[in-house]
Amino acid sequence: MRSSNLMVVVVALVACAAAAAQTTPYQNIGRPATAEEIQAWDISVSPAGKELPPGKGTAKEGAPIYSAKCAVCHGRTMEEAGPLGPALVAKKGGNLRGTIAAWPYATTIWDFINRAMPRFNEGTLKPDQVYALTAFLLNRSGIIKEDDVMDAKSVTELQMPYRNAYVPSDLAEIGNVKKRGCYLGHCPGPAPTAAH
Repeated sequence: MRSSNLMVVVVALVACAAAAAQTTPYQNIGRPATAEEIQAWDISVSPAGKELPPGKGTAKEGAPIYSAKCAVCHGRTMEEAGPLGPALVAKKGGNLRGTIAAWPYATTIWDFINRAMPRFNEGTLKPDQVYALTAFLLNRSGIIKEDDVMDAKSVTELQMPYRNAYVPSDLAEIGNVKKRGCYLGHCPGPAPTAAH
């Protein structure tokens, strides 16, 4: 029995050595990315919104864009999941969890639309279109008015209804119950139906 275990170890070592001997050493393959190439892929937007590009839009401008590019996946009313996307706004008196109103930062909504929408055509929207769609979703969620202009400044400064219902960005504040979101059924911030 002992010799068969030794034989298994020897065979495994020989197989590993043979595989390592067949590995081709890659040299002079590829090149470092240029600053312009890195910049083209550096599209993420932080909650502070410093990376937001110039542009602006209103809910009125966003409505036709939504109809043309988003409704096919998220549904016409946005209150029920579409064939390829989730519901985006809560029904009147419904739970906001999982909808746009539950996101802690409006900059995150802008960033997600910019980088991931519309499905199968990601990254094709212009900044003004993304601002307009962000405004449209925020308006339909009862957070802003139809004529409110969303731009880099207003998206960054907008206080979302559930901003305080999440773990704080400063992890040192987790010990403070009032700053860490829901605890034993108590959630700081507005009541769940406050956005309606």
